[in-house]
Amino acid sequence: MWKRRELKDKAKKIVHKNYWTAIVVCFIIALFTGEFGTSIIGIWQSEDSMDSNYVVHKVEEIQNYEIDTIFTEENIQKTLNDTQIKVIEALEANLNSAMKSQKYIFKIWDAVTSFSISKNTLGVVLIIAAVLAYAFTVFVADPLIVGGKKYFLKARVEDNTKIGVIKDVFQKEHWINIAVIMFLRNLYNALWYFTIIGGVIKTYEYRMIPYILAENPQIRRKEAFNISKQMMKGNKWKTFVLDMSFFGWNFLSVLTFGILSILYVNPYNAVTNAELYIRLKEEKQH
Repeated sequence: MWKRRELKDKAKKIVHKNYWTAIVVCFIIALFTGEFGTSIIGIWQSEDSMDSNYVVHKVEEIQNYEIDTIFTEENIQKTLNDTQIKVIEALEANLNSAMKSQKYIFKIWDAVTSFSISKNTLGVVLIIAAVLAYAFTVFVADPLIVGGKKYFLKARVEDNTKIGVIKDVFQKEHWINIAVIMFLRNLYNALWYFTIIGGVIKTYEYRMIPYILAENPQIRRKEAFNISKQMMKGNKWKTFVLDMSFFGWNFLSVLTFGILSILYVNPYNAVTNAELYIRLKEEKQH
């Protein structure tokens, strides 16, 4: 049975051998996927944009402002300018995090809400933003996550692993299959979260799917899910404890505004999880 300390000790050595390339790979993944929440995507993320009613609140402010304004020609111009600013703020807060994997859900909700309060133009813009964010997530961000797993699996056995490894998942014969399976994994996770605890369990059950795809990008959907399920059977709690063991590092990362994550914690975490996959794979084979 695998031990947390052994995984982390080996991960430190691997990070040391591939330090700079590992940093770049994690930075790219954080930048385009939001995989590492306490690094650069965490710095960019506006808390307001995580609120599904953010646009509603902004529109209410606009409406209240307009009602209380004396409609002189000068004030009408001022109202229009302020309104534009408020709408831009609402859009910017959402669009700033367009590459965050879950954000298109909030954008769709904002769009529906905007139509319901007769803000049709804003609704159309938000729907376009939702579609773009959704397409980016499915066809770029999710495969890029798999590319990152491929890099760290290779870094275990090869010093100074080339960053270009991550682009292999975008080869025509692999790309769509990876995108579809990752999409289904995220969809199933989202549906299971309606049961609350089921979502947490399934998140861990599907944990190894990106690694499985990294090693076998042509694998069938059902097989990928079954393998991950078997690998995580009896290992969910231990994996949760492994995740919690990084709490101190993540806390320090927040205090350094994500700098510590970029320079050390993200590669350390990524390599540790790659090592976990290999250990679980070996145990399954025996």
